[in-house]
Amino acid sequence: MGYAISDYPDARPIYEKLAALMARPPLPIKKAAMDAYLRFFSEDCPKSKAVVDEAKKYIPGGVQHNLAFNYPFPLVIDRSEGAYLYDIDGHRYIDFLQAGGPTILGGNDPAVRDQVLDVLKRVGPSTGLFHEFELALSKEICRHMPAVEMFRMLGSGTESVMAAIRVARLATGKRNVVKIGGAYHGWSDQMVYSLKAPKLRRFEAHGIPASLTRLTREAAPNDLGSLDRVLAFNRLRGGTACVLIEPVGPESGTRPVDRDYNEGVRRLCDKYGALLVFDEVVTAFRIGLEGAQGYFGVRPDLTCFGKIVAGGYPSAGGLGGRRDLILRMAAGLESGKKRAYVGGTMAANPLSAAAGYFTLREIERRDACAVAGRAGDRLTKGLAALIGKYRLPYVAYNQGSICHLETVGAMFIKLDYLKIVKVLKEIKVRKSMMEAYGAAYAAEGLVTLAGSRMYTSAADTDEVIDDAIGRFDRVFRQADAEGAVL
Repeated sequence: MGYAISDYPDARPIYEKLAALMARPPLPIKKAAMDAYLRFFSEDCPKSKAVVDEAKKYIPGGVQHNLAFNYPFPLVIDRSEGAYLYDIDGHRYIDFLQAGGPTILGGNDPAVRDQVLDVLKRVGPSTGLFHEFELALSKEICRHMPAVEMFRMLGSGTESVMAAIRVARLATGKRNVVKIGGAYHGWSDQMVYSLKAPKLRRFEAHGIPASLTRLTREAAPNDLGSLDRVLAFNRLRGGTACVLIEPVGPESGTRPVDRDYNEGVRRLCDKYGALLVFDEVVTAFRIGLEGAQGYFGVRPDLTCFGKIVAGGYPSAGGLGGRRDLILRMAAGLESGKKRAYVGGTMAANPLSAAAGYFTLREIERRDACAVAGRAGDRLTKGLAALIGKYRLPYVAYNQGSICHLETVGAMFIKLDYLKIVKVLKEIKVRKSMMEAYGAAYAAEGLVTLAGSRMYTSAADTDEVIDDAIGRFDRVFRQADAEGAVL
């Protein structure tokens, strides 16, 4: 089976372009054009606005998941079909969110849906007892993923990371954990540390006592020297239990890594006696059926799953890896053996396990990862052509079907505590501008992740991608070179 990445991007020129983007004030969308885009929401989306206004009375912020927060207000989706989403006001959008990445086949794939409905009719969503699809999904994952000898299904990617850290500490007898600055590994207490950007440390750790992050350290992205120094320092503090990395770079490759970076991390983990944990919540079965570990040829000790493990259906998560490590999560009681306690009543329910199994079989049958990757290549090439056409400072790059478009660089602001007032102002300006671009894309019929990340799927034909590029063109031509401010 093919991988989604046809040509692995060189990280250095990407960082050079990002540095050039950050060296200048961001370009806003021309006021008249932005006013027109906002009128789309106020005049053409009355049903969405009414539902969200009502939801704010019962749901904090009006939505239940961070992905749905969009400026000026969230769109309320009525149905999903392949490459498209439809809102309750009747508008159609090209879906580059794809539920945050798990729907490689496209939205609400009928081949998977029909089989899941059959399971639902026969057994219901959950019984609390064992079902054959728990085994079927586990065997399928172990068949494809090179470093996964056993698999324990859980309820989310966050739970998977929690379990990985718990297993690593039990197996190594060490307590410290290292992550890469800016990476997202879920929202457990110990991982709300340097989210979104390096060196932020406890910037977003509100409600989390300092004691719960004191064993978490960060290394700089794509910097093996930084990781070596952190591991050496931790050796003086009792050692490192594990190093967690996103194998294409923090935030699904938003901060890309060199092709040989993962090999270097593997060597350092072996040198310092730490377990290597791949967070493949996004990359597993999107980069390829063998995940990023297969693509890079690097065997982690543990692999965290989420999202795709249930094919976009709920209760999606799990931990896989070496048999001796995963056995430390064995269910039930084993007299005389210490185990890493994990739970979750709804984990591996028949609905989710069946959805994951059927999805993986369909991905294999259609070579969906490679198909989605070609769509990502076409989209990125088209965006790069537009950037050159209008002589914009934007940066477009992709790792197969994971596509990045940086127009304002809100994720790349460097934290300087000596100039914190200026930094906070820049964060506000760039974040607001990023939201404006996201709104413009939506008004043009494009759903993205925060206006800066896109996931393509096997449902994205050349015609869909070319249509999308035309819609991006209409936004890019409204960039205001004279209105740049900070």
